[in-house]
Amino acid sequence: MSLSDLPGAAPDPAHGPAAGQLRAGALVEPERAVRPVWIAGVVLVNLGINAAFFAPLQVLLGQQAATFSEADKEAILALVTGAGAAVSLVANPLFGAFSDRTSARMGRRVPWVLFGAILGAVALIALAGAPNVASMTLIWCLVQAGCNGAYAAITAAIPDRVPVAQRGTVGGLAAMGQTVGILAGAVIAAAVTGNFAVGYLVCAVALLAGVVLYFFRSDDVPLPAEVRPPFRLADFATGFWISPVLYPDFGWAWLTRLLVNIGNHMITLYLLFFLTDAVQLEQTQGIPPEVGVLVLTGLYAVMVIISSVVGGRISDRMGKRKPLVIISSLIIAAAALILAFAPSWTGALLGASVLGLGFGCYLAVDFALITQVLPAARSRGRDLGVLNIANSLPQVLAPLIAFPFVTLWGGYVSLFVAAAVIGLLGAVFVVKIKGVD
Repeated sequence: MSLSDLPGAAPDPAHGPAAGQLRAGALVEPERAVRPVWIAGVVLVNLGINAAFFAPLQVLLGQQAATFSEADKEAILALVTGAGAAVSLVANPLFGAFSDRTSARMGRRVPWVLFGAILGAVALIALAGAPNVASMTLIWCLVQAGCNGAYAAITAAIPDRVPVAQRGTVGGLAAMGQTVGILAGAVIAAAVTGNFAVGYLVCAVALLAGVVLYFFRSDDVPLPAEVRPPFRLADFATGFWISPVLYPDFGWAWLTRLLVNIGNHMITLYLLFFLTDAVQLEQTQGIPPEVGVLVLTGLYAVMVIISSVVGGRISDRMGKRKPLVIISSLIIAAAALILAFAPSWTGALLGASVLGLGFGCYLAVDFALITQVLPAARSRGRDLGVLNIANSLPQVLAPLIAFPFVTLWGGYVSLFVAAAVIGLLGAVFVVKIKGVD
């Protein structure tokens, strides 16, 4: 693997003197369907990354924060996770860009999947022995860098290897792997019963185990070193700005993903407090709100798994993406309205089911859509990393938008109505995408 040349803008080599080499190389549009074993490898990588990522976020980091200061545990957790989120915004497009330029014999993506998994696993093990808050924060940032590096590479591998007609199916299965990984993270956190050091070790093992099949069966196509453009720092810095004027479909796809994810995060952000204050779950049903959140999360996850697989397959058979993206966005908005106007345990169960149904289909079909609006084959990793910012940024924006609705502007009814409106805007703007049906 060579990193002497980092990403930079250059004419598409598919039209240059090396075009003949690329007809069977890394930059051509794939036409042959991928095999089930390859898909299984991609699913397992996604599962391992999300298990290793969400067990700490859901439980382990909070437990560790409490060992430093019980009184300040909330502030410590906010500091650690906030720093990690900032790293994820940078790491995903950066490592995607590195993988675009990698000319290892094993291919462009697999070295970074492996490197990211190893970095993340080593950092997770080190995290268990962090002596203070500062080192805990730094090491968690390394975990974020490793997991995001592996995720950027495995995401870019899909448009590298999967033909357009199969991308909805593969995207749906990858989304299934992500959701199962989140559930596995919850299981890991619960199984270690407060021993966060053991939890981090199990997460590290899950992360490494997840990449084994893909490493041996990646079928990654090497990028000829001679077709890489020379590195220029100015091009590297400006290459992460993808002009919506030059690439309007990419710009609209980024905006719609941002809006739908903001709406989804606004719906789930205050779920515990919604069950406590609006539904009054313990008083009306005798169910602790924490248990209610677990039930709703599990129900939501099951529906995501089902609808992501089914929705992706239907999209491939239709040969269309936009209608299903619009329909799934409308379903997400409907879920928000159910929660707004039926603040009961029955309404919450129905809302969680409908939300999972819509968001799972959206994950699969929108992923297939965005792979069809990427500016160039040579920069798929970087460009998908830029698009993935629209997944991470809502984690920062949604709380800022949601807070005044809950506290000042009408409570949970106004919050969920606002989430529905934002999601509907995402559906409207999908129509602006012209290059995909």
